[in-house]
Amino acid sequence: MPGRTPGTAPGRSERALETREAILDAAERLFAEHGIGEVSNRQIGQAAGQANNFAVGYHFGTKADLVRAIVRRYTTGTEERRLRMLQAITDSSDLRAWISCLVRPATTHLDALGVPSWRARCLAQAALVPALRRIVVEESAATPSMRRTLEGMFRLLPGLPDEVHAERGDMSRLLIMHTLAERERALHEGGPTARTTWETTAVGLIDALAGLWPAPVTRTDPSCAD
Repeated sequence: MPGRTPGTAPGRSERALETREAILDAAERLFAEHGIGEVSNRQIGQAAGQANNFAVGYHFGTKADLVRAIVRRYTTGTEERRLRMLQAITDSSDLRAWISCLVRPATTHLDALGVPSWRARCLAQAALVPALRRIVVEESAATPSMRRTLEGMFRLLPGLPDEVHAERGDMSRLLIMHTLAERERALHEGGPTARTTWETTAVGLIDALAGLWPAPVTRTDPSCAD
């Protein structure tokens, strides 16, 4: 660890930090591979090398708290990247530039993790559990960079009704999340991938979202619904 004198033992706070990181690593992997409901805190602790069966609860609290910590680990990894991108585009009128700020921080973050990684698949698993989905959505949207990115996108889409904003926001989230999770899985398993690199994966997502957001809105008459 940086800052530690060679040959000296870590202090209590440093050991606690190392334990938390080991637990987060183990949780990401087990949640990604087996699903969140199928994994106990005891299993996570064992995978993290903890003899104490209550280590996960001690360091994180409930499983929801653990998932929140995983999401924040992810947003910490994407926040600085997105802020740098936002500085570069300022008040751009190019919708693709704003969508790029939505996508590329995630793809570059996952690329930096190397192979294998489990983070994208872990977040996708969390989004399948209603109570945890709320945590994933709220934590991801709460960062300053994400709020600025969405504001910039929506400024260029003034004609979209509120309900269409919400609908296409859900579509975007699912498209990004599951595309990233599928690529991460394929890389881990050594299987074929739709795109050769994380950068070209980002390009494909940006292309798709640039078509999705300004797509025509068909007005429907509720009285004609089945």
